[in-house]
Amino acid sequence: MPSFGIRGIAFAAALACLAAASPSRAANWFEMNFWLSGPRYDARLPACDNSWTLAEIQRKFATKEGRFWNSDLRLLTIEDIREVAFRPWAENTIPRRFCSGTVLVSDGKKRKVNYAIGEDLGIIGAIFGVEWCVVGLDRNWAYNPACKMAEP
Repeated sequence: MPSFGIRGIAFAAALACLAAASPSRAANWFEMNFWLSGPRYDARLPACDNSWTLAEIQRKFATKEGRFWNSDLRLLTIEDIREVAFRPWAENTIPRRFCSGTVLVSDGKKRKVNYAIGEDLGIIGAIFGVEWCVVGLDRNWAYNPACKMAEP
């Protein structure tokens, strides 16, 4: 195995410094038109009271409770639904509609639910997706404290 010695190491370090210090350049025509096209969002999202969205929240809640918490809790109804915000962040971010409502859980208690409908957040980015949190039943603290992280 060849030994580079001090001169070889110094030369390699100087070469690395020169490469890092070279000015950056803008994307060329080919890169701008084919490889760096950026996201193209339509911002056409279903309303907060969309039946598929509400059914998806109920289905995912039941799956999570049964699979991970060994619980038979279900969301029976979702009511008092209202939109909290639509695209509250910068223009080129993923469009999201933030919603809130009240759910009747199978244990007889009414709780607040926060959810967001996002464009291209479903299976393989093909459809819109739903992220949700039921206050008091966020057992893994994914949206802690009290589901505040599920709000805008």
